[in-house]
Amino acid sequence: MESSYSYLLILAIILISTKLFGLVSEKVHMPQVVGALLAGIILGPSGLGVLESTDFFVKVAEIGVIMLMFTAGIDTDLEELKKTGLQSCVIATMGVFVPLILCGGLYFVFFKSQFTTMDVLRAAFVGSVFSATSVGITVETLNEMGKIKTTTGTTLLSAALIDDIIGIVVLSVLTGFSSDASNVITVLIKIALFFVFTLVMALIFNKVFTKISKKHWHSRRVAVWAFSFCLIMAYCAEEFFGVADITGAFFAGLILCNISKSRQFVAKKMTVAAYMVFTPVFFASVGMKTNLRVMNKEIVIFALLLIVAAIISKIIGCGLGAKACKMASHQSLVIGIGMVARSEVALMVAQKGINAGMIDPAILPAIIVAVIASALSTPILLKLAISKGPELA
Repeated sequence: MESSYSYLLILAIILISTKLFGLVSEKVHMPQVVGALLAGIILGPSGLGVLESTDFFVKVAEIGVIMLMFTAGIDTDLEELKKTGLQSCVIATMGVFVPLILCGGLYFVFFKSQFTTMDVLRAAFVGSVFSATSVGITVETLNEMGKIKTTTGTTLLSAALIDDIIGIVVLSVLTGFSSDASNVITVLIKIALFFVFTLVMALIFNKVFTKISKKHWHSRRVAVWAFSFCLIMAYCAEEFFGVADITGAFFAGLILCNISKSRQFVAKKMTVAAYMVFTPVFFASVGMKTNLRVMNKEIVIFALLLIVAAIISKIIGCGLGAKACKMASHQSLVIGIGMVARSEVALMVAQKGINAGMIDPAILPAIIVAVIASALSTPILLKLAISKGPELA
């Protein structure tokens, strides 16, 4: 009989293995997320079978996702977004919808889907996984080459932030339809009401937290209250509006990102708490669900095509968006390549798709391979594009 305290040992194994694999990944210039995923794959059911998913770890992983999205929201610099304004919006919009159509279309055609509502939704969910951008790798590369403070670098970072916001809105719509695809009007009304609810919460709680932060900005209580607000928003989004809980968490962070004194303090506390326990469990759990044993010839071919679609779609989408804003061809190419990398947000959307029954777990290995490939190819392509072209503005 399995010990009722075995979850403690399993948790310890997850934390140690994800950290060790993450450090190894970092040493070979790969994102630590890759190491955490590999830990889950190697120690999970498709590998050594040491780890297995339980209800406890599913809940812990969900909290990890919520914390990641809340931190992403609170780290958003609205002032930075205002500087590049229209350019970043156009680039981000193209950078969301071209991958949505291209990657989703690939899934639709490859698996010979029918034009039913559910098949279209499934294809859209796969496309939405690759709509998100992770610029952490791009930032490191631009820093290394001394290009982060250029107009191109600033525009790229702002576009990535707006990209995430648009991507979250798209996820909200898809999640709403996946739960009640039969009633379009009801879904749209619920989504509209969610954004009205968010606006009301913003007007109230922005003032509340601004007042609190004037006197207690360095108090741990502020971080606790902020996280409580995040959890309430996540709960309300899912329970009352049929919108993904991570959408509620992201907008909770966005509401609080203007609180100048408390913002960095809360973000720091949240990051420490998240990466101590919750997010390693999330990444490991995704790895555990990635069953490599089901990767037949069809899935391997799909994975290879998905890698190409994931890379090309961002370069074309964001590049054309930049070109439409009258940026130089070289700048447009650099911005397009800089938006290629996917990471945490893509994995979160994939997880949401599986939970909603919109993404078949059998294709998760192909999605993971494409996410990792996009992350690894970005610094190589970016360095090549910058070094071979004229000096960036």
